[in-house]
Formats: sequence, structure tokens, C-alpha cells
Amino acid sequence: QVQLVESGGGLVQTGGSLRLSCAASTRAFSTYDMGWFRQSTGKERDIVAAISWSGGSTYYADSVKGRFTISRDNAKNTVYLQMNSLKPEDTAVYYCAARSRPRSVVVTSYDYWGQGTQVTVSS
Repeated sequence: QVQLVESGGGLVQTGGSLRLSCAASTRAFSTYDMGWFRQSTGKERDIVAAISWSGGSTYYADSVKGRFTISRDNAKNTVYLQMNSLKPEDTAVYYCAARSRPRSVVVTSYDYWGQGTQVTVSS
């Protein structure tokens, strides 16, 4: 069982930045695909960004392209989501996800989930 712990959420003004982190408990982190999802009140959970186990492939939802960057540090078992130029519509609970079997970054099926971290962007 893999545990994922997100951190870095908070309250920020429109146009501000936040960096989310997700620490994974597995020693095999470097073989896991990782993703970030978000869910706002009354809406389904949607993928925001994904990164392959090697870091060589990434995916971004159209709504965040050019503003968010996903990255990973396999030595620290951590994946990051740098969020710039934040907008009120980015307000949501952000979840980290992992899967042990590598697949295309556009595939949104994941095996393990974190507890989520709240991001609130004020206008």
C-alpha cells in the first residue's frame, strides 16, 4: 500500500502562485506514474496534470496549460505542482495520485490517492 501526503495548499489572491508537494511512501517511487487532480464543490474530480515514471512525458488539462508545471524528484519520492497566475476557478481540493503500472499520461486511472489539500484563490 502506498501512502501519499499532499502539502502546500492555502489561500492566495488572483494572480498569485502556490507549489503543491506530494510525498510518497514507496521506495519504488521512480517506477510510478504520478498525477494531480482537483475537485471543486459540486463538480467531479478532474485531472490537472500528470507525469510519467521517468519524467519524460507530461500532460496538462487545457485549463492549466502555460500556468501549471508538474515535476518530480525521484530522490525525494516527491511530485510537485507549481501553480502560477492562479484564478478563482482554480479553487478546489487538489489530490495527488499514483499508479504502479506505467501507462500513457492521458490515462486517468490511478491506484493510490492522497487525502487532498485545499487551494483557495480569492478574487
